[in-house]
Amino acid sequence: MVYRSIGHATGTTGFEVHARNRCGVTLRSGPAAEVHIDGQLVRRLLAAQFPQWADLPLAPVDAAGWDNCVYRLGSDLVVRLPRRALGAAHLDRERRWLPMLAPRLPLPVPVPLRVGMPAEGYPWHWMVCRWLAGKIAAVQPVADLGQAAAVLAHFVTALQAIESAGGPDSEFRGGPLAEHDQAVRAAIEALHDAFDPAAVIAAWEAALAAPRWTGPAVWMHGDLHPANLLVHRGRISAVIDFGLVAVGDPACDLIVAWTFLTTPARRRFRAALAVGDSTWARGRGWALQFGLRCAAHADNNPVLGRIGQHTVSEVLADHGYAAPAHD
Repeated sequence: MVYRSIGHATGTTGFEVHARNRCGVTLRSGPAAEVHIDGQLVRRLLAAQFPQWADLPLAPVDAAGWDNCVYRLGSDLVVRLPRRALGAAHLDRERRWLPMLAPRLPLPVPVPLRVGMPAEGYPWHWMVCRWLAGKIAAVQPVADLGQAAAVLAHFVTALQAIESAGGPDSEFRGGPLAEHDQAVRAAIEALHDAFDPAAVIAAWEAALAAPRWTGPAVWMHGDLHPANLLVHRGRISAVIDFGLVAVGDPACDLIVAWTFLTTPARRRFRAALAVGDSTWARGRGWALQFGLRCAAHADNNPVLGRIGQHTVSEVLADHGYAAPAHD
């Protein structure tokens, strides 16, 4: 299996196992496409709706997620077309909220330049965005992890400062951690050979014990991990994949402290945000929930599995345990 990083990622993880799909591009194994997408369809959609771009070079991209087909359009643009209904719902969320959020954020995000309409037998909205240079941070290291921590803290601060009234509720995160208790405990049991179950349960129960967030809901990316960060010239250059953007508990976007950072950088990240103990504990719980889910995919996607192992190991280290080493 070959893993490839790309400049513009979609979906949940930002990695793929090479396998041809109905989009005509290679994707990691995952849910089947619900529609047929190929370059000819994209050409017809462009010609009918955005003829100014219809003659630009068009090439499929090794899309990094399950939800969209991605085509490079010329040198500066990218076309994103949902390949299943869930992806269409996430794309609708991006096109609704990113134009409002983007001007207030300190890093580039995939704002739609144009939104295409359903046509030519294709059932959903689709987008043309600017091509964002860089490779996903999960495979492209930053030059200075401490500097990256400061950049990410600045991004999270700016996002949370945006007025959240009327923002959408989260689909997966943002409510009480306890809603995920059953699934997390099942994952701990399934992964008992990978991690010390007693240590993981202790870390999880500490997060559950943290007081719930009772303040106002704030904007959150909802899936802030290294596969949704781009690195260009050694620095974090963009944040992508806002399909889970929502308003909720500010602890949710703290997951990047464990999914991406290590202890010294994590301390700098926390200091820059001035996060209290309760919010930090909930953030650690959200990271653990995410990491266990990723680790459960290790057989189908070793890179995703390594993200999960890193996250769980960092959570345990932060909670005072030494996680076992893994190959």
